[in-house]
Amino acid sequence: MSAPSRILLPHVPVLVAGIRGAVALEPDGEFRRLSRSEAARYARNESPLVCHGPAVAARLGLDDFLRLDILELFAFVRPARFCLPTPRGLADAMGLPHPADLEDEAEALMNAVRRLLEELSSRTNADTAAKAVDTRGLAWMMARGGWGWGNAVLAALGVQGDSGRGGGALRVWDRLPEWSEYAPEPPPGNIPVDPTETRQRLAQMLGEGAEQRPTQADYASAVSRAFLPREAEGQPHLVLAEAGTGTGKTLGYIAPAGLWAEKNGAPVWISTHTRNLQRQLDGELDRLFPNAGDKARKVVIRKGRENYACLLNYEEMVSRNRNQDAPAVGLMARWLLATRDGDMVGGDFPGWLTEVLGRARTLGIADRRGECIFSACPHYRKCFIERAVRRARRADIVVANHALVMIQAALGGLDDGAQPTRLVFDEGHHVFDAADAAFSAHLTGLEAAEVRRWILGPEGEAVSRSRARGLHRRAEDLVGGSEEAIAALDGALAAARALPGPGWMVRISEGEPQGPAEAFLGLLRRQVYARAAHPDSPYSLETETTAPLEGLPEAAGALAAALGRIALPLQVLSKSLSALLDDEAAELESATRSRIEGICRSIERRVLMPLAGWKGMLDGVVQGGGVVERQYIDWFSVDRIDGRDYDAGMHRHWIDPTRPFAKAVVEPAHGVVITSATLKDGSGDVETDWRAAERRTGALHLDSDPLRAEVASPFDYPTRTKVLIVTDVRKDDMDQVGAAYRELFLAANGGALGLFTAISRLKAVHKRISAPLEDAGLPLLAQHLDNMDTSTLVDIFRAEEHSCLLGTDAVRDGVDVPGRSLHLIVFDRVPWPRPDILHKARRAEFGGRAYDDMITRLRLKQAFGRLVRRADDRGVFVLLDPMMPSRLFGAFPPGVEPVKVGLAEAVRQCRQLLAATADA
Repeated sequence: MSAPSRILLPHVPVLVAGIRGAVALEPDGEFRRLSRSEAARYARNESPLVCHGPAVAARLGLDDFLRLDILELFAFVRPARFCLPTPRGLADAMGLPHPADLEDEAEALMNAVRRLLEELSSRTNADTAAKAVDTRGLAWMMARGGWGWGNAVLAALGVQGDSGRGGGALRVWDRLPEWSEYAPEPPPGNIPVDPTETRQRLAQMLGEGAEQRPTQADYASAVSRAFLPREAEGQPHLVLAEAGTGTGKTLGYIAPAGLWAEKNGAPVWISTHTRNLQRQLDGELDRLFPNAGDKARKVVIRKGRENYACLLNYEEMVSRNRNQDAPAVGLMARWLLATRDGDMVGGDFPGWLTEVLGRARTLGIADRRGECIFSACPHYRKCFIERAVRRARRADIVVANHALVMIQAALGGLDDGAQPTRLVFDEGHHVFDAADAAFSAHLTGLEAAEVRRWILGPEGEAVSRSRARGLHRRAEDLVGGSEEAIAALDGALAAARALPGPGWMVRISEGEPQGPAEAFLGLLRRQVYARAAHPDSPYSLETETTAPLEGLPEAAGALAAALGRIALPLQVLSKSLSALLDDEAAELESATRSRIEGICRSIERRVLMPLAGWKGMLDGVVQGGGVVERQYIDWFSVDRIDGRDYDAGMHRHWIDPTRPFAKAVVEPAHGVVITSATLKDGSGDVETDWRAAERRTGALHLDSDPLRAEVASPFDYPTRTKVLIVTDVRKDDMDQVGAAYRELFLAANGGALGLFTAISRLKAVHKRISAPLEDAGLPLLAQHLDNMDTSTLVDIFRAEEHSCLLGTDAVRDGVDVPGRSLHLIVFDRVPWPRPDILHKARRAEFGGRAYDDMITRLRLKQAFGRLVRRADDRGVFVLLDPMMPSRLFGAFPPGVEPVKVGLAEAVRQCRQLLAATADA
């Protein structure tokens, strides 16, 4: 019997940090204003209550400090629920008044603590007895482990002494439901989707009285062609559809996709590039499936295995649970019991929890090394990823991402060998880059060391603290009495030691490599340093593979031979295990059968395929460093962070990665839609622009011509937007650039996005403008500086109307911020492509300067597209580069003419915009 609950607020000060200084709310209710240096000392001495400790530490210039983080309490009370990790975000989540200043924020944090504890008390009292016991047991365990919130939480739960002790509280796998197996799904039908019924379905989804958008219906009608039966093998119906912002393209393709899935009993896979669009799609699918139960059955979000929580990894973390880890283990238990699908990246796992608790204690439980033991796992029947795979087979709509679709296609199918026949690629302008990543090969120290680790498991000091499982542990009970398989397994384990071992980077830097892989990497690194234009640069270095250093071809040959000695026994092992499927077909249980198939598939994908690619690359070095085939480009690199080497290796990319994309992904399908608001170039010539879209999507490599569809945006861009090119700011003078950002952001009164072509330029501007913006009451967020992931920063930016955000490419492509939270974009300079070895090869292949112009126009087009997301939005796009050539003006919508002005005039027009927006 638990004691009556009581609310026990922690007797510690609250600390809220700004740019110039901070405010502390003492336990006696007094406020103290502190300078930045005083606040840093205060944080170290007082262990205060804060919101998002890593961000506060970064703001105070500290590496770390002891604190009581309210986000941990929020994650315990409201697991699998998100809030903005700021005092204002917490106030909004808890229904408290919106804070106006730092004092208000400090007070809001303490009030939020009280409400969370009250909510925990009342909710636990209303829970079932078993659930309440779990909650109290976890809280007791976390408190015993030194959790700062332990006493307050136990008091709210009415736990006294050892009354909450429960040895099974962490065994969350005991309380998760099992997935069910079903008969194999029949092959998809071939019933067509008619454009007329597509329009009818769209109208039905929109509902009566909805705003009429003829262009949306036209778009849906055009897209429906991808859902006709295929007429010849290898000739899918491909639709390239550019739909201007505001068209409503998401519902436009969901309408025919849903119809086709219903008619043909098979899923349509919708692929996106950003987490933001996956969330948006999840919301839009409510229109197709208004009943929550139907949607849960018919819509599945699918990602790679590395994105999902692994229950075996979690169990091993529990078994190693030490006092200092107890709070994190308990919070992960709370989330695992509450999560919808176990998705840790973009699902219902708050991104800020990784920052607060650390990657090892959070994302560390995902299977990021491909070490799944499949049906040998005691939690196989409850596995999140296995549940998702099975649900996807029976779904109508599967929402995936470009990387998963391409990699699985390259590997010959999805987890069960099946490939969807209908695909929609939204954010189609990312197809080229996604294919580039999926179909490239990298023989680097980190990649090779990871293969060694996959085979051997942890080594040295890592053995005691790692949860990794080597191949011996994954396969030992399957090889049974087969002497051939046992010998092959032993041979693979011995041969894998030719790959880089722990400490390899130090050894090759000091000229003391061990084994053929490290010898090759050491010579490769020496060639990079010898030939790089600026070897003392703090950034990564690269050089061509041609004319290799003396001894490098021989080292490449020795490594190629060593790779062969790894591959051969693994091929024998895989063949021996596969033979069991035939020899013991009558006796093998289905789970064991599935496990054998999984291990053989893993050996092929995790080791044999990379080794084959690496051997081909090494052959080129043996032959003198030239590329074996003109369709590839090879180079050597040393990767660095702040001037410190962390990796070295050889890279091979397709010069045109849409070739393998077309062959592996598009050709096998029956119908494919590739769509985006920025699919075409803006050169001014219609046919040239469409040819650029076909080249960037792989359509040129198909035997049949795609359907081209274009629907203009309904937005009145000439009236509601301006593009200004500032002519009197020197882009190489960071004082001038910083001053320009400051004045423009102040003139817009926030709601401003600053985009940069280099992280160093972003940091330089942040240093110059953060204090004056804070003085003006405009919060400044910055990628690479705020110790928060990009998605969280964008969420904060979207919610806080007067905030400003600085970012690079990921922000340029991933922001969807309608309304007054974004009405100014400032780009530091023309975003020309980086002139590296890979770009040089593509430039030569795709048209020289015209290729540079196309890439740059597309980047500007994508950035401008962030500015207006609704019909009533207004915005100004400012480029701080007087060298912007007029041939790039096609990046902007028809009727929007860039105007060259001085900074003072640009500031005046931004103020004018603010007045118009305020009156709207």
